[in-house]
Amino acid sequence: MKVALIQQEYKGSKKETIKYTKKMIQEASKNGAKLVVLQELHQNEYFCQSEDVKFFDYALSFKEDIKYFSKIAKKYKVVLITSLFEKRTAGLYHNTSVVFEKDGTIAGKYRKMHIPDDPQFYEKFYFTQGDEDGFKPIDTSVGKLGVMICWDQWYPEGARIMTLKGAEILIYPTAIGWFDEDSQDEKDRQLDSWITIQRSHAIANGVAVISCNRVGFESDSSGVTDGIRFWGNSFVSDAGGKIIAQAKTSEKILYAKIDSNLTKETRDIWPFLRDRRIECYKDLNQRFCDQSRSIIK
Repeated sequence: MKVALIQQEYKGSKKETIKYTKKMIQEASKNGAKLVVLQELHQNEYFCQSEDVKFFDYALSFKEDIKYFSKIAKKYKVVLITSLFEKRTAGLYHNTSVVFEKDGTIAGKYRKMHIPDDPQFYEKFYFTQGDEDGFKPIDTSVGKLGVMICWDQWYPEGARIMTLKGAEILIYPTAIGWFDEDSQDEKDRQLDSWITIQRSHAIANGVAVISCNRVGFESDSSGVTDGIRFWGNSFVSDAGGKIIAQAKTSEKILYAKIDSNLTKETRDIWPFLRDRRIECYKDLNQRFCDQSRSIIK
């Protein structure tokens, strides 16, 4: 199956950004892509650099955004992975991936489960975490897709649960970048860690991984911080953890062909799921295994 990852910059407005995205989806479809993946919060600037209630208005168009991308998926006959700002009810918002089938119907949606709160990534101000049963693969015409979002990519638990429920590909729309004041060594370390953890999900679970990241410099509209330089480097890893396609730090449609037979071949050689000691994993339900409690009287 041919897949396309659209790695792009914010174009200064939602209108111009979506216009560019549509053009890239059209091109990807023309070049034979059956699955198109967009980056995290791809319609607007990455507004989580500061805490400002005005940005909640971005979520008011959620229903209209769904209608728009439904038409795009149908027009270009692709399974489309989007990342939208959802208003669920008054005061309750989600970072939500809506997956469209190639006929424009909604195949399913995923609400981001792990929400960061770091300098210039103040997502807890805007988003609540997804529901506790949120790790569910989405059935599509191109297979069962384990869609998660950005900060989720650092957690092996989510990747494992998606796999145990039948996901054939793990997909991460994401928005991550550097601060210009960081040293080159620090930038290299962060990028290497980001790639390594996701390749590890592929290896541990015997599934392909797709990671689609933003690119370009985005200043903080509040003027409080200097901004983020999103590092791009979108990539596709096969079921054995080998990177089969990778972008750099500029706008690009990244294409890759995913071999669905490789999951079986890989798992036959590395039967990690077979050898799991599920009876020994109860401690994973704990926030922290505080051994000192057993000796305190």
